[in-house]
Amino acid sequence: MNLPLPFSDLLTLGADGHPVLPPEVHHLPHLLEMTAEEVLASFKQSQVDDFTRVIDQLSQPDNPLKAILDQLAPLGLHPIAPEALKDLFLDLHDHVMGHPVWRHPFFLRVFEGRLTADQAGLFAVNYFNQIKNTRQCVALALGRFNGLMERPHGQASERVSELTQIVLAQLLADEYGVSTHAVDGYPGMAQLFASTTHIVMYRQLFEGLGIPFALQDVPMLNGVADNVLTQRLLAGDPAFSPLEALASVGLGMEWGVPEFFTLLLGGLIRFAWKSNLRLNQHHLLVLTAHVKYDVLHAIAVVLATSFHCRNKEDVASVKNATNMLMASRFAMMSDLYRHVFKEDGPLLAETGLEARYTISDGRIVSALRRARQASDPAGLADPVGYARHPLPFVLTA
Repeated sequence: MNLPLPFSDLLTLGADGHPVLPPEVHHLPHLLEMTAEEVLASFKQSQVDDFTRVIDQLSQPDNPLKAILDQLAPLGLHPIAPEALKDLFLDLHDHVMGHPVWRHPFFLRVFEGRLTADQAGLFAVNYFNQIKNTRQCVALALGRFNGLMERPHGQASERVSELTQIVLAQLLADEYGVSTHAVDGYPGMAQLFASTTHIVMYRQLFEGLGIPFALQDVPMLNGVADNVLTQRLLAGDPAFSPLEALASVGLGMEWGVPEFFTLLLGGLIRFAWKSNLRLNQHHLLVLTAHVKYDVLHAIAVVLATSFHCRNKEDVASVKNATNMLMASRFAMMSDLYRHVFKEDGPLLAETGLEARYTISDGRIVSALRRARQASDPAGLADPVGYARHPLPFVLTA
């Protein structure tokens, strides 16, 4: 696009005269010159590099993380083997990142900047329902790790549970924009309620799009409601194990988010630039913050997940849980595609889905049907049609 620069602090001119993103916006300065596949490939490799670097450090005798993990061995937990941990990461990472949800036509179309101001607004208000509910699932999953849960690690179980809780608590704190305080520095109520949560960051996007506060909260589309419920069920329903809960809020959410938020970021910058809409870093903070935070979250959650993967069956359980979550996210994006672009969105079953991504059991089907019935109709855009809305899952034949 040969348009005037700078149009906002989201872009600047590089030495070669091409538009680049400043480092405070994104670590890929030439994002607008990349294809979606190049973006996805770049993230996949960088995540492998980041995790490998952390794991390689476990071989160093003076590594502080190694010292913490070594405390578990005398309690009966098998020592953390760096190579085995690396193999687990590569296996799970390849599984999650190979799913078609990260290449959903919605993300690809937006990344190209092919949307209008009205379409950007429709997406923003409807996706907000997903943003508002995601962090609650982390809280639900955290509560699954407690002193009365099954103790598969013997004496080490309490400490493993504690470390898992720490990872999830940090993730939750980041989502809500809160931190620890000394007693004499504890925030007043006004300061506490003014925390910069991801919800607050998202409302800054509305500010940039010119959507007033009174119009920012809308009833959920069927696909969004299904995704919200699927996340909540996997994280908190006793039908699913604590390991499945951890996988759903960890691997199923954290690995792919930086990628598709990057695609959304690039697309909104293209759209704003060509439309002369003065979006800036303040308005798109929710996207840039997710990219930065979720890369760090991904490393922590896979390490926590490794504590609970004792055999091939556990690994299969993790993959099945992520399949449920990714299937519901795909269906949500297809519903958003239909609502925003007034065109049919693809069905997951029509994508040539590999067998490894089908759902191996029907627990989530019955659980979602029950949860639909318990949902308040006032929170739904189509309460009459919701019960008949196609389920998002592709079950193993």
